[in-house]
Amino acid sequence: MIAFLVRRIGQSIVVLIGVSIIAFILEHLLPGGPAKAIIGPRATPIQIAAFNHQNGLDKPVVVQYFVYMWHLLQGNLGRSYKLNQTVNSILIRTVPESILLVGSALVFSLIIAIPIGIYQAVKRNGIFDYTATSISFLLYSMPSFWLGIILILFLAVNVHFLPAEAPQGANLGAILAHPSGLVLPILTLTLVSYASFSRYMRSSAIEALAQDWIRTAKAKGLSQRTILFKHMLRNALIPIATLVGLSLPSLITAGVITESVFNFPGTGFVFINAANTEDYSLLLGIIIFVGVLTVVGNLIADIAYAVLDPRVRYR
Repeated sequence: MIAFLVRRIGQSIVVLIGVSIIAFILEHLLPGGPAKAIIGPRATPIQIAAFNHQNGLDKPVVVQYFVYMWHLLQGNLGRSYKLNQTVNSILIRTVPESILLVGSALVFSLIIAIPIGIYQAVKRNGIFDYTATSISFLLYSMPSFWLGIILILFLAVNVHFLPAEAPQGANLGAILAHPSGLVLPILTLTLVSYASFSRYMRSSAIEALAQDWIRTAKAKGLSQRTILFKHMLRNALIPIATLVGLSLPSLITAGVITESVFNFPGTGFVFINAANTEDYSLLLGIIIFVGVLTVVGNLIADIAYAVLDPRVRYR
């Protein structure tokens, strides 16, 4: 297991180096170079030359890359010249808010999807199974922005039951002070995530229930509850563990559209604004951050395989 972790960490480092190279190349492929993209299209040659000299952009490309990597290793993701803030400070302020939004939706969707998926597997090809499957397909096919608008229309505009806009605030405490505004964005992401998790849980549970050791447990006279939750559940959760591990980047990316629909001041909303204002430094900094989360998520998913299924041995 230790050898596997060392190998996977080595592979993750290689992937992160590849991500950094891509981000570095994209930064230098900007029209007019990074200087003109940051200063603006009306930048004079003198201003561009001064900016390049100040930021080391007049040095050889290889030297620039190693300086860029040294900054990344120090945790420096760059600076947003549009907002006059470091990318780190922006992420420190907005990531907790995105974690609150998408993390809550992830937890709620798992709480709902796992028992429903198991019940569908046990009662497959029945009325409940067909109904739940139809609902899952319907939710899975809905774009999150469209589902969010529908929920706003019915629950905020027509019924006036919930606010249409997410709570606004400069920090997490200010947002938590108005919890009713979080209901619709969290509900939107929960419904979309539930559709995916429930389908995987149903398929995994059906496959696990068909195994020989389940038939052996039934032959021993064990109760259905014991069979389902002591023997079957751990093995059926393996695909879900993979999905949850790979969902780490969605703490930033999955909420991009939803945060825009509900005007939620998270990282996704900042990413959209950076794209609209051509704040390339902030965009690339967030991309690097998401790349790190993706690698960490894959590593967690691999570890979860070994934890949930002791038969799995990495050679």
